[in-house]
Amino acid sequence: MRIQHVIANLSPERGGPPKAAMEMSRALARLGHEVSLYTTNADGHSILDVPTDRPVLVDGVTIRYFPIGRFRRWGFSGPLGKALRADIHGFDVVHIHSLYLFHNFVAAHYCRRYGIPYLMRPHGTLDPFLRRKSRLKKAVYNVLIEKRNLDNAAAIHYTSQDEMDLVHSALTIRAPGVVVPLGLDVDEYATLPTRGTFRARFPEIGNKFIVLFLGRLNFKKGLDLLTRAYGTIARRRQDVHLVIVGPDEDGYGCRVQSWLADEGVAGRVTFTGMLRGQDKLAAFADADVFVLPSYTENFGIAVVEAMACGLPVVISNKVNIWREIAQAEAGLVVNCDSGELANALLKIMDTTEDPKRLGANGKILVQDRFTWDSAAKQMLRAYENILEDVL
Repeated sequence: MRIQHVIANLSPERGGPPKAAMEMSRALARLGHEVSLYTTNADGHSILDVPTDRPVLVDGVTIRYFPIGRFRRWGFSGPLGKALRADIHGFDVVHIHSLYLFHNFVAAHYCRRYGIPYLMRPHGTLDPFLRRKSRLKKAVYNVLIEKRNLDNAAAIHYTSQDEMDLVHSALTIRAPGVVVPLGLDVDEYATLPTRGTFRARFPEIGNKFIVLFLGRLNFKKGLDLLTRAYGTIARRRQDVHLVIVGPDEDGYGCRVQSWLADEGVAGRVTFTGMLRGQDKLAAFADADVFVLPSYTENFGIAVVEAMACGLPVVISNKVNIWREIAQAEAGLVVNCDSGELANALLKIMDTTEDPKRLGANGKILVQDRFTWDSAAKQMLRAYENILEDVL
C-alpha cells in the first residue's frame, strides 16, 4: 500500500503531534508498506536544518521537507502545495494531521480532486474546550473550509473513544470516526539512565520527592491548577520539588512563574526547558510521580512515556485515556480542581497509594495497549476498510 502522511512540521518543539506522525509512519513502513511523509522545515520561529531539495529516507519512511513561507502561523508553503498537487494522485490513502492549517486545506482539496480517500486526525482541535478559544474565527473558517474537509473525509482518526464521543456529541460530521490510539516503541524506554543522573545535573533538587510535569507550557495543560496544588503541598512538606520540563509557548512560562511566586514556592521549582533523548529519560528515571492536569488532552503521549518508565501518574479526567489508566490502576484521576490534585499527589507521597504498584501496572498497560506495533496494525486495518469501501 502507498500511504502518504501530511503534517505542518516535524519540529520537536511542537511536542506529541510531530512525534506521533513520524513514529506512526515508521511503524507502518516496518509492516512492509511504502510510506511518505510531506511536511515543512518550520521549527518554531526558526527552521530545521534539513534538505528541502530532495527526499530524506529515515527508518524506511520517505520524508519530503518543503520551505516554510511567510504566513508561518498558518503553516503556508507554496512548494508543499505544488508537490501535493503533483504527487497526491500516486497514493492509495492520505493521512492528514491537524486542522486549521495550510497543509490540511490543500491536501484535502487535492484528495477530493483526484478521488484519493483521506483521513483527518484533528489532534484534539475539535474538543469543545478548544473550540471556545477563538470561537468566531474558527466558526468562520469551519463554514468556509474545514466543514467540507471533514464531511468528505473517508474517516476522522481519533486517538481515544472519549475524544470521538466529545466531538460527535457537539458537531455533526458526516464522515465516520475511527479510534486508533497512539503508541510507543517500548524498547526505547527499556533501559533508563542511572538513577541520580538528573538530580546531579540540577543539584538544587537534592534528595527531595520529584513531581514531574513534562509538556508544552501553554494554557490547556492545567499549569494554573498545578501551581496552586504544588503551593498547598510545598507549604505542608519540605521534602518535595516540582520539575517543569518543556518548551515555553508564547511566553506562557512567565505566567507560570508568576503564579508560583504568588504561592511563595518559586524557589522550589526547576524549569529545564525542553529535554530530549537521554536527558528526558533521565528526568523520568529520577522522578517520583508524573502529573498532567490538562483541561483538554486528546491522548497524552507524555503520560504513556511516564508509564513506560514505571512512573505512577496523576492526571485529570480531561486526558482522554484516563479511563484506561483508572481501570488498569496505573495512576490517580482527578477533576480539574487544584484541591483534588494536591490530595492525589499527597496520597502518593504518603504511600497511601502504593507508587510501585501503580508504576508496575502502568508498564503493563503500555505493553498491552499503547505500542506502535499494535497501533500500526489497527491503523492498517482502517486503511484497508476504507479502500474496500472505495472499491
